[in-house]
Amino acid sequence: MRFASRLFASTLCGCCLLTAASSPSLLAQAAAPMAKPTEGTQVSPAATYNKLLAGMEKEFVDAADAMPEDKYSFAPTNGEFKGARTFGQQVKHVAEANYYFFGGPGFTEADDKKMTDSIEKLTSKADIMKALKDSFAKAHATIDTMTAENAFKLTKTGTPAGMAAFGISHMMDHYGQMVIYLRMNGIVPPASRGGM
Repeated sequence: MRFASRLFASTLCGCCLLTAASSPSLLAQAAAPMAKPTEGTQVSPAATYNKLLAGMEKEFVDAADAMPEDKYSFAPTNGEFKGARTFGQQVKHVAEANYYFFGGPGFTEADDKKMTDSIEKLTSKADIMKALKDSFAKAHATIDTMTAENAFKLTKTGTPAGMAAFGISHMMDHYGQMVIYLRMNGIVPPASRGGM
């Protein structure tokens, strides 16, 4: 992936989340678990972004786990789906991308290529799920280093807050595709079960 091409989008996404976080009602929803925050409570960037990431992580990991291993090779064939990623490739792509978005300032293009190449070789559901969970652990560890002082400080890849926002929105795109794949195989996505 090219770092420079992502700069503008990551900065824009970060600004959107900063705007949302400045609203007291949205701030309360996005804050890390705490006892009923009151209006005006200051919440750290790390707590805010970890809460957002944790919500997306739960939905994404649960969806990835809901698909049986023999369907990880599924990709739609009816309609305009030529070249579409299989379900397993969607999961691997997000695991790979998480290292890019949440790799931190020391993460190089060489690191990105090495990680992508190692994840691309995975074939079993268990190995793909482990890579996905490991990528989320890395994402949380990187977000834990985010502070009010560095969240919007420009680095060669963008700002930490911008990269986090872009990474979370990227997951949402692929989660939506995975939901369609699950439903095409007669599986209700876990997040949609129980009257949600």
